[in-house]
Amino acid sequence: MPIFALSRELSFPPTYLAQDNGLLAVGGDLSPARLLFAYTHGIFPWNDPSEPLLWWTPPQRCVLYPTEIHLSRSLKKTLRQKTYRITFDADFRQCMEHCAHTGEREGGTWISPAMLDAYTVLHSLGFAHSVECWDGDEMVGGLYGISLGTCFCGESMFHRRRDASKVALAALTAHLLQHHYKVIDCQLPTAHLHSLGARNITRKHFEKLLRSCAMVKDGRFNRGTFGTEPEGSLPAL
Repeated sequence: MPIFALSRELSFPPTYLAQDNGLLAVGGDLSPARLLFAYTHGIFPWNDPSEPLLWWTPPQRCVLYPTEIHLSRSLKKTLRQKTYRITFDADFRQCMEHCAHTGEREGGTWISPAMLDAYTVLHSLGFAHSVECWDGDEMVGGLYGISLGTCFCGESMFHRRRDASKVALAALTAHLLQHHYKVIDCQLPTAHLHSLGARNITRKHFEKLLRSCAMVKDGRFNRGTFGTEPEGSLPAL
């Protein structure tokens, strides 16, 4: 099955034409319009910085319904003890940079300088958001993603202290529940995500779910409701 080459036109081929591994298209750009258009159709960019821009729509999608998050006993204890301070959108770019270079990604990452710039623009437009986890003045965990309607499209997370990324995810989930979000798109399945309550659904099911999330409203991309919580707060789970 061929890989489709994108032109300057804002369009993607039908997702059912993706290869078995989920690869759909190559090329295009990281403009805000193309990125948001892609997310509304269940498509996301992911490639080594040395490769051309690649676009994916996996046949099995990993999702986390906010009501289904699984918190281990040790994580609940960490949350009760308020070991870390939580912020929302306090330093989006730093959070994204940590996601790019922390842990196993230190030697290489798909989060290129071009992606850093593109998602920082989306943040300035009110679509991209971060959750930061702090130990004193040091950011020790966090995550970032895209908010569209009642779907949060998770992109990446990191931790430098025990449970820090899980605390950030717990804070995000509680926040999304308060604002009536339906789903967190986790993109690709991992054992770590499954341990936190995520599950796999088919591409067809996922696209139907996206259509119910009001990602486009009155002909415009819908930012959804993603308010900034008071610094240090962690909504009840």
